[in-house]
Amino acid sequence: MGAKPRHLIMKGISVLVLTLLISLSAISGHAGTLVRVSTSMGDFSMELLDETAPNTVQNFLNYVNRNDYNGTFFHRVAKNFVVQGGAYRFAPFQGPVAVETDSPIDNEFNVSNTRGTVAMAKLTGDPNSATNQWFVNLEDNLSLDTSEDGFTVFAQVLGDGMQILDAINGLPQEALGNLFLNVPYITESYANGSDFVFMNIEVVDRFSSAPHVFEASSGLMITSVDINAGATLISMNFNLVPDTAEVIIEANLESVISRRDSYPGIASFSTTDNRLRIPSLEVNISGVASLVSNVVFVLSDPVLARFTLESYDQ
Repeated sequence: MGAKPRHLIMKGISVLVLTLLISLSAISGHAGTLVRVSTSMGDFSMELLDETAPNTVQNFLNYVNRNDYNGTFFHRVAKNFVVQGGAYRFAPFQGPVAVETDSPIDNEFNVSNTRGTVAMAKLTGDPNSATNQWFVNLEDNLSLDTSEDGFTVFAQVLGDGMQILDAINGLPQEALGNLFLNVPYITESYANGSDFVFMNIEVVDRFSSAPHVFEASSGLMITSVDINAGATLISMNFNLVPDTAEVIIEANLESVISRRDSYPGIASFSTTDNRLRIPSLEVNISGVASLVSNVVFVLSDPVLARFTLESYDQ
C-alpha cells in the first residue's frame, strides 16, 4: 500500500489535535457554579452540581448570596466520616447561635456519597428536611446512599481541596452539649469559641488554588493577611468600590475569620504605615487569569475600612 499524501497526513494530525483540545477542555472545564470556601485551616473550592440537584444547589446559593455562611463554624467532625457546618456562628457570652433557615427542601438524591462529594444534612426520619447544614464526605460513605432515601450530593471538592478537609478531620475536638459533641478547634488547648474552625463562602467565576484572587466581574478579592508580623492571622474578603477614579477596595468585615497558620506569600498589613501588601495577586478577567506582583494598598478611609491601590508590578 502506498504512502498517504502529505495533505491527508496533515489533515489527520489537525483532527487529532482538535480532538485532544476538546477532550482537555472537557476535563479541565467546570460546567457547574463554583464557590470558594475560606477556612481557618486554608481555602478549598467546590463545583456545584447545578443540573443534577438544581433545587438543592439553588437553596445552597441562597444562603451563600446572603452571606449567611460567612462567619459560621464547622460544628461537627465525625472522624474519617464527614466534616459538617453551615448552621451556627459563635457569639461571646452566648455560645453557638443558629443561623436563620429557609423552608426545608425536597430530597434530590442522584449521586453517590463518595470521598470529596458534598451533601446536605437532614433530620432523622424526614428525608425532605434539609435546610442550611451541609457536609463533606471524607471517605466513600456508601451507606448514606441507602439511608433516609439517600443524602443529596450537590457539589464536589476540587483540586487538592481535600487536604484542607483532612486537616480539619485531624484537629482536636471539644464537646459543648448534645448538638456539639465533635467541634474541632485550631489551638493546642481549647479556651473558647474563637478557637473553632470558621468559614466564608463566595461564588467565583474561575477555579483557582492561588492564595490571593481578584475577580474583575464581581469586584471580589479573597485573601489571607498577616497583621503586624504574626500578631494576628486572618482570612477575609474585599469588594471593589464602584465608580471611583482610583482603585479602591472595601473590607467585608463580616468575612474576617481567624487563620491558624501562615505560609510563604501571605499578604501582610502593618499598623505602622497602614499598608496592605500582597506579594502575588491572581487577577481573573473574563476567565483569563494573570499574576500581578508586589501589590500595595494604603488604608485611605479607616471608618469605612477602604484601601486605595498605591502601586504594583506587572
